Amino acid sequence: MTKPESAGYDYDVVISGSGLAGSAAAILLARRGVRVALLERRSDPEAYKVLCTHSITANAHPVLDGLGLVPALEKAGAMSNAARWYTRWGWIEPKAAPGGPELPHGYNIRRSVLDPLIRSRAVETPGVEVLLGHRVTGLVREAGRTVGVRASTPQGEREIRARLVVGADGKDSAVAKLAGVPARVHENARFGYLAHFRNLPLPGGIGQTWFLEPDMAYAFPNDDGVTVLAVLPDKKRLPAFREDLEGSFLEFVRALPEAPPIDSAERITKIIGTVDHPLHSRRPTAPGVALIGDAALTSDPLWGVGCGWALQTAQWLAEAVAPAVTGRGDLARSLAAYARRHRRRLSGHQYLAADYAKARPFNPMERLMFSAAARDASLARHMYLFAARLIGPLRFLNPVALAKALAVNVKHRGAAVPPARPSHTGA
Repeated sequence: MTKPESAGYDYDVVISGSGLAGSAAAILLARRGVRVALLERRSDPEAYKVLCTHSITANAHPVLDGLGLVPALEKAGAMSNAARWYTRWGWIEPKAAPGGPELPHGYNIRRSVLDPLIRSRAVETPGVEVLLGHRVTGLVREAGRTVGVRASTPQGEREIRARLVVGADGKDSAVAKLAGVPARVHENARFGYLAHFRNLPLPGGIGQTWFLEPDMAYAFPNDDGVTVLAVLPDKKRLPAFREDLEGSFLEFVRALPEAPPIDSAERITKIIGTVDHPLHSRRPTAPGVALIGDAALTSDPLWGVGCGWALQTAQWLAEAVAPAVTGRGDLARSLAAYARRHRRRLSGHQYLAADYAKARPFNPMERLMFSAAARDASLARHMYLFAARLIGPLRFLNPVALAKALAVNVKHRGAAVPPARPSHTGA
């Protein structure tokens, strides 16, 4: 069989973007005998993504384990991302069943620690060549398919040929745009700001999320005693919020039920955020091209799923295409298999996220499930599995779960209603 070298390829795969998705894909492909060029437009090996929830959902724990990163993450101080969620019916507090196994978990860890860590592992992996300061400026095409990239480098323009080009370059993916892969865009009717605090105690030492209908907030403990605190209000509040960003941020947090004591904590970063964060969905493949992580799908940041899906899509791609990119299979069929898996596993989650991004109150189905989960331990665990993306929407809303939720709420009909929460709906 013809070897890639004699077919005129510099590598089997070129990956644009050495963040979480790109580095994970490079490692997993190289372990399968694939020769990978991992391109990073920035020249600093310590570069990292700044605007992030800094949370890896439990669905990605097997990927982290397979990469051999779990011991290093725990040594770096990553926090298990258990959580509790505030609703108008009270707190949903998922806990392991008595005598049962612990709930699956992922990790909260700052990207300033995570990104350089996984990139360094890619550097150490035989078969991976990390090329810093390489920004993709064009695609090389032959016979209707992509066969490489053109990149701007510190030494000038360079052409790099490969059987497959992978876009791991974020929601504004240059690879996707150059390949002509359009994005389906869903408006996000919330804006978001976050800051990092040190010495900010949280009940139980675990993450807190507030569903304020339509406003949102969360506080996630991270490594080194740092907590990421974010607010995601309805965009109707944006003009007044921006008049005094710091004052509005602090006032919003102080008004939360069981509010974190920010006035006694140390804020160690600026308040940063975005006023426009639409949800992007793209077809994850084109001839000779695959998209992973945010390049293929960018969800609503309030769910904290981006890091987990970056790792999962990297794994799915590596499993699907490794034989084909080394000349031992049909690449088009392999890419089609990856696209099917991507669509099957993520499209339902994205549909629900896009609908909730309209900044609306809970719909009847959500009211049923959230209220019951605040009242019943087994339904709280069921909701946790969905929030951790370990089950999909169909399993989350299966007839047995719906029937149980209805029975729980009927049983609690007439029970005392918790005190009204402070309003976040005013300007």
